[in-house]
Amino acid sequence: MSRRTLVAGLVAAAAAGGLSVARRSLPADVRAPWERTNHAGATVTLLEGPVYAVAAAAGALAGGAPAAPGVVAALGSAGFGALDDLAGSSDSKGLKGHLGALARGEVTTGAVKIVGIGATGLVATVLADRGRGRGMLATLVGGAAVAGAANLANLLDLRPGRALKVTVLAGVPALLPPGVAGAATAAAAVGAAAGTLPDDLRGRSMLGDTGANAAGALVGLALVERTGLRGRLLALAVTGGLTVLSEKVSFSKVIDDTPVLRRLDRWGRA
Repeated sequence: MSRRTLVAGLVAAAAAGGLSVARRSLPADVRAPWERTNHAGATVTLLEGPVYAVAAAAGALAGGAPAAPGVVAALGSAGFGALDDLAGSSDSKGLKGHLGALARGEVTTGAVKIVGIGATGLVATVLADRGRGRGMLATLVGGAAVAGAANLANLLDLRPGRALKVTVLAGVPALLPPGVAGAATAAAAVGAAAGTLPDDLRGRSMLGDTGANAAGALVGLALVERTGLRGRLLALAVTGGLTVLSEKVSFSKVIDDTPVLRRLDRWGRA
């Protein structure tokens, strides 16, 4: 692992751990809008999301140039995720629900988030491709792949630790070989996940749209940074296919019905 990659991961992990402790001291009126009831009926905070995004952006900056793509992916997708976390309605859910509402002339926060994260993914990819001789088509597909990964991570944030575990499992392969494009971005994503995972596993906090979108966007960007058009098309096909599948199939049920996935999903939970 290169020094740049190592620094990105360590800074992200340290920032996430420190911010996780600091958020507990925030005034009650600041914490209240971020509190939700999880699947088990317990009250949890979504402030883990902003913690993750800021820590990951710090890791991307510490990793050195080019840091802009990672910072844009983390903070941009987190910002649109926060809009849905704080102002979203449960009337329309999922990609189908938000697009259906848009077709009826209703602009939901989820629809704004879809467009916003798409734009964020495109800007991050444009910055990543600058000076690398990528064609316009490859950049457009890369932007869509980043947005698709951001949305997919959000679909997995249904049980303690699940989305963060997937972030680590998907991000670690992008760290190798040392010094390859995208390694520092992946290290920032993985480091921030490691720093926020303990509270998430204990059911004290969760990523919410804010953090899950940021985590997915960073992993997607790390893949985009190291691939050309063919790899980006494959990433888009996988994320898009799983997103469409989620409209008909419960990922939680599939995981619970598959012994290996069930054990991995439940590992470390309180």
